[in-house]
Amino acid sequence: MTADPPGRHELLRRFFAGLTEYAFAVRMGVVDPPLVDYVSEMLVRFVQSDVIYGLRSPRGERLIQVADMLAEAQARQGAARRQMHRHIGDFTLFWTGVYPEMADRMRQGRKDSLIDYCDQGKKNYYLASRLPAAAEESAPDDVLMRLSDNFELCVYGLGEVRRQWEQREGESETPLLLG
Repeated sequence: MTADPPGRHELLRRFFAGLTEYAFAVRMGVVDPPLVDYVSEMLVRFVQSDVIYGLRSPRGERLIQVADMLAEAQARQGAARRQMHRHIGDFTLFWTGVYPEMADRMRQGRKDSLIDYCDQGKKNYYLASRLPAAAEESAPDDVLMRLSDNFELCVYGLGEVRRQWEQREGESETPLLLG
């Protein structure tokens, strides 16, 4: 009897876990398994654009700019506010680390043009770490605090992850993330 092959989500999880561990531990010498696991899981979640842009206003409008996300976070309380701040941290970390060229383009001529994504990422992870978590919250306060304290290091690490997956994608006939 053989086991069923892993599904797409599990393959992505393994792929990003391996790349993230390699980039952080081997390439950078960062040995912090909870932090690395968090970054890896964020990548898996953000493969879906509906998760990247998953925050909505009370009217159901998709929030695509950090300025709008910040305004909405101020209107929330408790665990909902923590989730907003955590998402802003994830959003800014993802774009500045994985696709910095897109982060720059996304801000041009918009509300976000005056927002420093690194500063906002650090600040929002810090704020999230200080707010009460919902029962199903998967991010411990100490991991969010370390993301705040080491934001630039994580940005660099995500750049390493991107370089590794692009290198592996160049060696394959099928795009790794789309195949």
